[in-house]
Amino acid sequence: MTVTNDVVRRDPFAALETPFRRVFDRVFDDPFFRSAANAFNDEGALALDVYEKDGKLKVEASLPGYKKEDVDVQVHDGILSIKAQRSEEHEEGAKGSKFYRRERSWGSVSRRVALPGIVKDADVEAELKNGVLTLTIPLPEEKQPKQIEIKGE
Repeated sequence: MTVTNDVVRRDPFAALETPFRRVFDRVFDDPFFRSAANAFNDEGALALDVYEKDGKLKVEASLPGYKKEDVDVQVHDGILSIKAQRSEEHEEGAKGSKFYRRERSWGSVSRRVALPGIVKDADVEAELKNGVLTLTIPLPEEKQPKQIEIKGE
């Protein structure tokens, strides 16, 4: 009989690693975290409020400093796309003078969001006022149960 004195290291936390990994994978696979990560990879993040009021779907987006010509809004197959891009130049001093300061700014934001399934390519009203883009989308009336007449005796 041969006796070996091999030492086997045992990690007491190894059994917990798999359940924790699954929890973290599920958490970071959540749409909130994916959209937050994608927002920094895209042109820019655009904060939205989406709510229902008076039988209409309302979407509000903060676009301070943007003009209506800078904004592109589209609805296709239930997906709302908002893109805004601007470029500005500010100059100090008169024309023809030597500039000591000249400022340029450029920015863009965009957002795509799935609207509730009941909204397809509806007529959308859009208004840009005081830096807030407001979209109003009519919601179709909810279908009511249809009474079926039974024929026979």
